[in-house]
Amino acid sequence: QVQLVESGGGSVQAGGSLRLSCAASGYAATRRCMAWFRQAPGKERELVAIIRTSDSWTYYEGSLRGRCTISQDNAKNTVYLQMNNLKPDDTAMYYCAAQPTIGGPCSFIENGYGFWGQGTQVTVAS
Repeated sequence: QVQLVESGGGSVQAGGSLRLSCAASGYAATRRCMAWFRQAPGKERELVAIIRTSDSWTYYEGSLRGRCTISQDNAKNTVYLQMNNLKPDDTAMYYCAAQPTIGGPCSFIENGYGFWGQGTQVTVAS
């Protein structure tokens, strides 16, 4: 089992920045593909970024690409999402997720992730 706890969300003005954290615990907690997803009210959950912790390979998708960076701190078992130049459309609940398997390719879809955090709210005011 892997437990994920997100933090770092909050309310910011457009153009501001936030750094989300995902603290992982449990067996081989961060020796997996880790991802950030987000879900805005009335919309489906969407992929934001993936990191393959074995070699720090990263992937970005959606409108935050180019404005965010996913990174890891293995000593702290924590994955981060640095978001810059935030826009009102970035307002959403942000979720950290981990794949159930250790190693192997990273999934690009929600169903490929078996462990989820409770989410952290990001609100961007115009």
